[in-house]
Amino acid sequence: MGKYDFLIVGAGLYGSVFAHEAKKRGKKCLVIDKRKHIGGNAYTENIENINVHKYGAHIFHTSNKKIWDYVNSFVEFNRYTNSPLANYNGELYNLPFNMNTFHQLWGVKTPDEAQAIIKSQIEKLNIKEPANLEEQALSLVGTDIYHKLIKGYTEKQWGRKATDLPAFIIKRLPVRFTFDNNYFNDNYQGIPIGGYTALVEKILDGIEIKLGVNYLSDKDYFDSLADKVVYTGMIDEFYNYKFGILEYRSLHFENEIIDSSNYQGNAVVNYTDSETPFTRIIEHKHFEFGTQPKTVVTREYPKEWKKEDEPYYPVNDDKNNKLFKLYSELSKKESKVIFGGRLGDYKYYDMHHIIGLSLKKIATLFNEPDSI
Repeated sequence: MGKYDFLIVGAGLYGSVFAHEAKKRGKKCLVIDKRKHIGGNAYTENIENINVHKYGAHIFHTSNKKIWDYVNSFVEFNRYTNSPLANYNGELYNLPFNMNTFHQLWGVKTPDEAQAIIKSQIEKLNIKEPANLEEQALSLVGTDIYHKLIKGYTEKQWGRKATDLPAFIIKRLPVRFTFDNNYFNDNYQGIPIGGYTALVEKILDGIEIKLGVNYLSDKDYFDSLADKVVYTGMIDEFYNYKFGILEYRSLHFENEIIDSSNYQGNAVVNYTDSETPFTRIIEHKHFEFGTQPKTVVTREYPKEWKKEDEPYYPVNDDKNNKLFKLYSELSKKESKVIFGGRLGDYKYYDMHHIIGLSLKKIATLFNEPDSI
């Protein structure tokens, strides 16, 4: 018997929620993380009295009232609504694609006018069976929206030409024929007041934490500390890349403190042309309606993932999914280790998904009914 009931590897949302719920059930937990902070990729750092999203914009949104009530039981969330803008060579367009976008593109004022233009463009292309992402997108939204608002951004994001990307990446494109700039359709949306670090601090209240320690560098020792291990890192790294390396897209961030109270007037502006090297600029103060005298902006540059980089977006193509399946089958044979989270499942999740999965895992382990 170890000193702890659970060793949780990773202080992100999955591990933190798991630790909180296990503690509520009388279990002793130790949470470790190789980073020197809690919160995983949702971590926010206070710079110039602004909560800066250090690993890219995180907007909490869900239609699950139980999960919304759950996170609000720790901290209060504000009413932030994600309404990004697109900058195409200096032209500004509202996102997601809606009547404001269509008015900016074509000067139309009614849904019928917008639908007629999109339908006409799609019909002229005569694409029956899309062979790649470009053809898939064109067959959904036509030429103008594709070339100004999708092509450049997507090719930068994936580091490949749209004609070389599989069609399944874009299964659908949300097109709204209403004047609605709200990016998400969920019932609940907001940012924790005081930032995500404040949220995770509350979740981990009373739980022992060790930061700046690497589980895999001394696995036998850490395994000896607990009866069970909850592992939220990369599943292929856990198995020392036995079957090969799972691919990810990564990001590089450039932060700038600007001596101005308002740089771009919006939290998120996407740069959809191919010439601009970054995909978007985030102005963090707008997530919390800040009035600070200075502002902090972050330019986001996608890049190919290498072992020393942070993995962000799994490349869920056929090759990688087959590889993950091998690791997944191996993980099912583990009696001591529980795999979870984005890296453990090799799947991109939103934050509400991660919290829900962690709560479901707790319910399963403790033989409780699933309440989510």
